[in-house]
Amino acid sequence: MRELYPEIEPYRTHRLAVDDIHTLYIEECGNPAGLPVIFLHGGPGAGLSPYHRRFFDPARYRIVLFDQRGAGKSTPHAELRDNTTQHLVADIETIRAHFGIERWVAFGGSWGSTLALAYAQTHPARVLGLVLRGIFLGRPGELRWFNELDGGALWIFPERWRRYLEHIPVEERSNMVEAYWRRLDSDDEAVRLAAAQAWGWWEGGSTTLLHDPDEPGNFEDPQVAISVARAEAHYFRHRIFLEPDQLLRGVDRIRAIPATIVQGRYDIICPMKSAYDLACAWPEATFHVVLAGHSAADPAIVDVLVGATDALADRYA
Repeated sequence: MRELYPEIEPYRTHRLAVDDIHTLYIEECGNPAGLPVIFLHGGPGAGLSPYHRRFFDPARYRIVLFDQRGAGKSTPHAELRDNTTQHLVADIETIRAHFGIERWVAFGGSWGSTLALAYAQTHPARVLGLVLRGIFLGRPGELRWFNELDGGALWIFPERWRRYLEHIPVEERSNMVEAYWRRLDSDDEAVRLAAAQAWGWWEGGSTTLLHDPDEPGNFEDPQVAISVARAEAHYFRHRIFLEPDQLLRGVDRIRAIPATIVQGRYDIICPMKSAYDLACAWPEATFHVVLAGHSAADPAIVDVLVGATDALADRYA
């Protein structure tokens, strides 16, 4: 099985002001003359990790990565003003133009797959290829699946769900996202942090195929917990700033773009049906279902993702 490429450091970092509020942190890695690719992280609000650089052959790719508005090293931290899907799509295009890149590959998983699809459907002429993992289309059923009492994830991870549920009083549980949002938007820092940590425990520990109910997840850092929980609740309560089925209806705009869809069969955060629906609407795309959960670091998912980026490099580089 293919593995991640070796660890690398950026050869250049940037801070790019995209409006009067937001300044983005951007990295460039790999070969400055290589095939350009934009990496779109998950969340929203999760920010970059060093392993994100490693899905691409550094000898053949010019790897561009950035922290989305309010996430990671972008400033202001956890800022939600002017922070919508449309703003992030515009940011990707601003980055492309800033670097003088004519066309590039878009790579994204989970929320990053949503953003990659939205970007490609808005600017199809700028996209050479798509590599998508853990598909999230932002539809109402998907939003309720993981975070609400009438969803399905609580039946899979009941031990972990209990802690997420018990943070909210019984009388507010009919709309968990709104209940969490009231706390995440509180003026009291302690209230915000406690809600963010409860949110992060539920999501962050639910990514792997082999599940440990006591695993704290990957949002233990208070700053990360707050940016992820606030951004996700903000986007979820606004239905991802997309119309229902918008990304499925927009497939005709990207049908001719080479694309690989990779889905873990037992992904509980972004269940299989979304990837299946996308693949049915887009039979021209290559669709891989692997024995895995949600995590991009799962060996079965890494194998297909690296194979997909290698194939695009063979095609274009």
